[in-house]
Amino acid sequence: MKDLLSALKISVPSKIYIKDPETSELGKRIIESSIILINEIGFESFTFKKLGLKIGSNESSIYRYFESKHKLLLYLSSWYWAWLEYQLVIETFSISDKDKKLIKAVEVVTRTVEEDSNFSHINETLLYRIIVNESSKSFLTKKVDKDNKEGYFEIYKRLINRLQVMIADVKPNYKFAMSLASTILEGGLHQHFLNEHFPSITNCKAGQTPTDFYQQLVYKTLN
Repeated sequence: MKDLLSALKISVPSKIYIKDPETSELGKRIIESSIILINEIGFESFTFKKLGLKIGSNESSIYRYFESKHKLLLYLSSWYWAWLEYQLVIETFSISDKDKKLIKAVEVVTRTVEEDSNFSHINETLLYRIIVNESSKSFLTKKVDKDNKEGYFEIYKRLINRLQVMIADVKPNYKFAMSLASTILEGGLHQHFLNEHFPSITNCKAGQTPTDFYQQLVYKTLN
C-alpha cells in the first residue's frame, strides 16, 4: 500500500487554482517555498511579492497559478486533507474489528505529522504546522458559503464523513456521529495549537497527547 501511495497524485479541487502547480517545476517550487515561508513568517505577513523573491521569480508568475494568497491557503489545506485521507485509508483498510478501526482512525487524524518522503517538494511536517496554526483562516471568512458552494472544502468534508461512517459502524444508534467526527478532526488541531501556544489551558502535554484524549473520549462516548 505504501508503494501505491507513492504512485498516487494528490488531487485538489481544480477551481482553487488557475494552473495546477503540480504540472510544472515552477509550480512545485511555489508550493514548496510557500509552505516554508508561511511557516516562517505567518499567513498574515505572507505575500506573493515575498514569495517571488524567495523563489527568484516575478510576482506575476505566481498569479498565473493562484489569483490570491487565500486561494493558495485553500490549496495547501485541501492538499493536506487529501494526504491525510490517504493515510487514513491505508492504515485502516485491513482492520476488520470496527472498534479497533475507529481507534486507529482517531490516531491517524490527531497525531503529530512526520514528513512523508513520497512527496519530495512538500514538507508535510511544516505543512502540518501551517494547518494547526493557519487552516481556520481558509474558511473563517465572509465568503465561506460561496467557497463551499464552489466545492473548495469537499475533501475536508469527505474526510469527516469517513470518520462518521466508522463511528456509525461502531454504534449505529448514536445520534451525533457527524458532530463527533468533526469535533475529533478540528479538536485535535486545536489541542495541538493550545499545547504550543496556551499550554496552561490544556492537559495535552507532558506525555498526554491529543490522540490519547480523543481516543478516550470516543471510547467513553460510544461505550
